[in-house]
Amino acid sequence: MTAITHGGTVGGTHHALEEPDMTSSTAGRTDLDAIVIGAGFAGMYALHRLRDDLGLEVQVVERGTGVGGTWYWNRYPGARCDVESMSYSYSFDEQLEQEWEWTELYPAQPELLAYAEHVATRFDLRRDIAFGTVVESATFVEATHRWTVATDDGREYTATYLVTAVGCLSASMIPDIPGLDEFTGRVLHTGRWPHEGVDFTGRRVAVVGTGSSGIQVIPQLAGQAEHLTVFQRTPSWSLPARNRPLGPEEVADTKASYRRLRADNAVAPSGTRLRPPVGSTTDFTPSEQTAELARRWEDGGAAFLATFTDTARDERANEVPAGFVRDRIHEMVTDPATAELLTPRTHPIGAKRICLDTDYFTTYNRPGVSLVSVRDTPIEAVTGTGLLVGGVEHEVDDIVFATGYDAMTGPLNAISVRGRAGRSLRDEWAAGPRTYLGVATAGFPNLFMLTGPGSPSVLVNMVVSIEQHVDWVTELVRYTRASGVVSIEAQASEQDAWVEHVGELAATTLFRKAASWYLGANVPGKPRVFMPYVGGMGRYRATCDQVAAAGYPGFVLQRADGSVVPVAPPVPVPAVV
Repeated sequence: MTAITHGGTVGGTHHALEEPDMTSSTAGRTDLDAIVIGAGFAGMYALHRLRDDLGLEVQVVERGTGVGGTWYWNRYPGARCDVESMSYSYSFDEQLEQEWEWTELYPAQPELLAYAEHVATRFDLRRDIAFGTVVESATFVEATHRWTVATDDGREYTATYLVTAVGCLSASMIPDIPGLDEFTGRVLHTGRWPHEGVDFTGRRVAVVGTGSSGIQVIPQLAGQAEHLTVFQRTPSWSLPARNRPLGPEEVADTKASYRRLRADNAVAPSGTRLRPPVGSTTDFTPSEQTAELARRWEDGGAAFLATFTDTARDERANEVPAGFVRDRIHEMVTDPATAELLTPRTHPIGAKRICLDTDYFTTYNRPGVSLVSVRDTPIEAVTGTGLLVGGVEHEVDDIVFATGYDAMTGPLNAISVRGRAGRSLRDEWAAGPRTYLGVATAGFPNLFMLTGPGSPSVLVNMVVSIEQHVDWVTELVRYTRASGVVSIEAQASEQDAWVEHVGELAATTLFRKAASWYLGANVPGKPRVFMPYVGGMGRYRATCDQVAAAGYPGFVLQRADGSVVPVAPPVPVPAVV
């Protein structure tokens, strides 16, 4: 597959970039305290905490021409968050919470981008962001205990701390299909959508991929295109979002109780408050199971997956919600053969990222929509006018790839990162990512990865995960600077213990029953290692808090004179239950 990590031209389609709206106030300074890579929600908050709370000289480097990260790049029709808006937002500033008005239960991309831009303006963040700039390499210099960061404009920055806020889903992937360069129409990827938008009126359009972005974009394109052909390898589990406008009273009620909501979200397993489970599947008769699932199906959202306590770990129990959803698919899709193609049968529900949709399945009832399964008969080639499957050419004018990302490790591996003795991060992670707490890796001092592999990140509300990581790193930096520490490095032994713990936790669930991007299964040649931490946000936060309270055991804290700050014995990883 081809990774798209820096925008530009994709299959002959130019992705125009806007002019940066403000030059960086650190443009003339290259000697800094901290460099942050990325100006999404994580990078913006890291800039605010490190600069405004610690008083550090900080430079953010961002390859886009504006803030927003995921919501800057993903501008495809139908792009929408799958976490409720009033929870998918910063909690660090109560005035910000009160002044921003969310309009929908699940926010759409334009509203999320507008929110990010509002935050950047309100906290004067743009003056320390270098837009339209790509980080090519980052090298740790042992003699000075500092990082040297080189960018594509020929500049070099040096800083004590390197903070990566590159996003978990930002390295877009397009399959290496023979003949793609010969296609005469437009080729697009949902994760690198042209900022000026795309008109599909009267066009024959192909969508390749039916993951989350495909499920969102397909109903939208079906309403524009003359004909839409969907190429599906594996059908996805999808639940109704039941999105709706937010009423003034419920917004006011939430704002009045925001502190309680934020406290609940901070320790909730998913990082967002959901209706609690009703019990185990074995506590209910089949008719009672169906009735409870039906109530949650009508309510919409991911709380459906949390109906029972045993469906994430027990395959027999998992069949209860799985069977319910399969029945709903066959009710919604009028053609039985198409309904069967859209019905997942190869992996448990929830083992891959669950999708939330609006009118996805009923879209296939439209006369101008076709579904082509490429599971057993893959796409052979792209011709000048279409896609070839099983010797049949499907003629199209445009191809939209909704084929996902080289998740979690891809954005970091796109940068040449070298630590002690020239060690390459790519080489160190060749058999899979290795971190301590998902935030640091042995051999790479003063490097902090926000929502990195080994943290809850993609399995929870990302904003909750981001704030926890940034706050924790900020307090680590505050503590070590007060102690005269110049080098903060994860211990290899504690890193090994954490990696083993993350793997053991994953093994207690059904996640490994699916060939998902959580495991890197969507990237040819990528090692199959389950990357995120499945123990939940509250459990992870408690572990991190224990490490901080004990003086950061698991790290080697070295002063300028070479002495090491004594630390307590390592905090044991939580028991796997």
